[in-house]
Amino acid sequence: MRQQHFVATAIGLSLLAQGMAFPALGQTSGAVAATPARLPVTTPKAAYGFGIGDNYHLANYSQMASYWRTLESQSDRMRVVSMGKTTEGRDQLMAIVSSPDNLANLDRYQEIARQLSQVEGLTDAQARELAAEGKAVVWIDGGLHSTEQVSTQQLTQTLYEMVSGQDPETLKILDDCIILFVHANPDGNELVADWYMRNQKPEDREYESLPRLYNWYVGHDNNRDFFMSNMKETVNINRVLYREWFPQIVYNHHQSGPAGTVVFIPPHRNPYNYNLNPLVLTGLDSVGARMLDRLIAEGKPGGVRREYAPYTNWAGTTLRSNALFHNSIGVITEIIGAPRAAARASERSPPASPRSRAASGARPAP
Repeated sequence: MRQQHFVATAIGLSLLAQGMAFPALGQTSGAVAATPARLPVTTPKAAYGFGIGDNYHLANYSQMASYWRTLESQSDRMRVVSMGKTTEGRDQLMAIVSSPDNLANLDRYQEIARQLSQVEGLTDAQARELAAEGKAVVWIDGGLHSTEQVSTQQLTQTLYEMVSGQDPETLKILDDCIILFVHANPDGNELVADWYMRNQKPEDREYESLPRLYNWYVGHDNNRDFFMSNMKETVNINRVLYREWFPQIVYNHHQSGPAGTVVFIPPHRNPYNYNLNPLVLTGLDSVGARMLDRLIAEGKPGGVRREYAPYTNWAGTTLRSNALFHNSIGVITEIIGAPRAAARASERSPPASPRSRAASGARPAP
């Protein structure tokens, strides 16, 4: 199924962002290992009546919030907290996911992240000790642009994978990372999913005719607000990122993949922003290269980088680029997809030229 394929790719990218420090886990040997049984928690399909990525189905925010609370009641790997109220008065939820032992010491790990971010009064030796004691904090969001539904829907599936998985890679990620799953625009998800699902006939479902902006006042430009914090959702996000948790990786999902490709992954095109710390830029390059490397190793072509897309590191207005100015590795991916088997004409990108489809450093696996 078209949507399931793109959601699965987005899920994989999310999991990769959590496991960047463990490259050996991504190696393939040709042998197919048996997947350990999952923990007995409620699946998205059992909660919604359809699977994440099923054609012609979208879950709204109310369904997602209820499901997250259900998982919290069933799993010792997650906590659900409210970051604050949205413009329409909903609780903007964040799921904190890690091993049970890490969650038992969450305050300590949060304090370590704060100290390492601020570095006030720390010697090099003290900073290294804290880094050895602490855990990598990884932020993964979805749904900022509410019609980009792959990014919204994958968030819940990725969360399920992490709280139910029993395989060695998942367990290592849980031991070594604290993952913050955040819905970036709950009000917009509620609007878009409800509007889409209003038609009884699946083939008639669409969200091109939305009656209003999916984020009050700003619509798509909610991702230009992260240096101003005008919107309540932006205030919530910036507070958690830069006053409370200070994540080392900030992963911001989007859905506008370049023509003729599957997904854009950093590094970005030149010129790079010389105002940023070089280690932030090389760290971003390393994370992006690892993500693409893993997709290629798993036989998933179509990933592109660098000049294949117009994204740069110059504007400090967006969620992921603002993170770079706080010395976090701010990652953006742009994937393709639609909640149906075949995209409508309005959802299709123009075909890529034969030259652009050729293998290159920016597109190593066409």
